Amino acid sequence: QVQLVESGGGSVQTGGSLRLSCVLSGETRYINCLAWFRQAPGKEREAVAAIFTSGSYAYYGDSVKDRFTISQGAAKTSVSLEMGNLKPEDTAMYYCAASSSATADWLMPLADEYAYWGQGTQVTVSS
Repeated sequence: QVQLVESGGGSVQTGGSLRLSCVLSGETRYINCLAWFRQAPGKEREAVAAIFTSGSYAYYGDSVKDRFTISQGAAKTSVSLEMGNLKPEDTAMYYCAASSSATADWLMPLADEYAYWGQGTQVTVSS
C-alpha cells in the first residue's frame, strides 16, 4: 500500500501563486508515475500534470501549460505542483496520485491508471 498526503491548498486572488505538496509513504518502489488531478463541483476529474519517476517526461493539461510546474522529490518520497498566474477556473479540489501502471505518456492523464490517491486539498481562486 502507498499513502499520499497533500498540503498547501488555500485561497488566492487571480494572478496569485500556490505550491501544493504531496508526501508519499509505504511501498513506493513499484510506483513509476506521479500526478496531480483536480475536480471542480459538477465537473469530471481532470489530469493537471504528471511525471514519470524516472524524470524522463512530464505531462501538462492544456489549460495549465506554461503556468504550472510539477516536480518530485528524491526516491519517490514527494511530488509538488507549483501553480502560477492562477485563474478562477483553477478553483477545484486537487488530488495527488501514484501509479505503477502508467508506463506510456498517453496513459498519464487517465485517472484509472492511478491506484493510490490522496485525500485532496482545496484551491480557491477569486476574481
